[in-house]
Amino acid sequence: MNRPQYILQPVNPYFITFSLAAAFLLNLMPWGRFLFVPDCIAIVLLFWNVHQPRKVGMGIAFLIGLLMDVHNANLLGEHALAYTLLSYGAITIHRRVLWMSLPVQIFAVLPLFVGAQLVPFIIRLMTAATFPGWSYLANGFVEAALWPIASFLLLMPQRRAADPDDTRPI
Repeated sequence: MNRPQYILQPVNPYFITFSLAAAFLLNLMPWGRFLFVPDCIAIVLLFWNVHQPRKVGMGIAFLIGLLMDVHNANLLGEHALAYTLLSYGAITIHRRVLWMSLPVQIFAVLPLFVGAQLVPFIIRLMTAATFPGWSYLANGFVEAALWPIASFLLLMPQRRAADPDDTRPI
C-alpha cells in the first residue's frame, strides 16, 4: 500500500492504434523455428482492455482476430473468437487488476492468456487440423511473464508530465 501512485495523462488514441498495429506487425514476423512465441496482439489487446475498456473493446478484438485468421490461413473466426473471449475476460476483471501490484497482476492475467491459447487449440483438435503440440499452450505462460514489460512500455507515454517543472514533485 505504500507504493507511489502516478497520475497518468489521458491516453492518446493514436498511440493505442500504433501499439495495436505494431503488435500486429510483430505477429506477422516468421517466428516459426522458435519454441515459445508470444502472441503480441493478445498482450497489447489485454493491456488496453484492462486500462482503457471503453476505447478498445470486443469489436476491435474481433476484427484483429479476423485479420490474424486471414494472415495465418486458419479457420476463419479461430483467433477472432479467442481475442473476443480474451477481451471479454479482461473487461470483466479490469477494475480488480488495476488495484493489484504488477507482480500479482501476472497471476490475474495468466488464466486469460492460457484461455486465449486454449480456444484455437481446441478448435484445431475438433476440426482435425494438424496437432499444434503441447508447447502451444505454454505460450500463455510466456505472455503472462511478458505482462510487466508490456505494462511498463505501454504506460510510459502517459507518465510524462505535460509541462515539466523542477519545483513541482508531481
